[in-house]
Amino acid sequence: MIDFQHIIFYQSAKEVIIIAILLPQQSFSLQPVVGKSYYENLAGGINAAVTVQNNSAFPVELVLTRVNAPVVTYTIPAFNSLTLSVNRLLVAGLLSTAAGAVFGTIEIATSDF
Repeated sequence: MIDFQHIIFYQSAKEVIIIAILLPQQSFSLQPVVGKSYYENLAGGINAAVTVQNNSAFPVELVLTRVNAPVVTYTIPAFNSLTLSVNRLLVAGLLSTAAGAVFGTIEIATSDF
């Protein structure tokens, strides 16, 4: 299994190189009303795609902090997934609700475009 993958796109004539890095998929298991950070970029933020797969019978909240933007929270229902494209991501975290413990996976792909 590959821990990470570099994807390089070339644009003709302009010599533009865009690199995306797929970070390792992380598993999460959180007891009720527990939060945990799964990605942090404290160097000014980076564009990213965030995918959360909730495999539990209870909802989990994806909390995103971005540069010069309000913190946003998305609720991912039981047995569902969500993928978002995020500009200037600083922190991505998960928060379980009082409904019950949650588990699943989170994956983040960062890009320089």
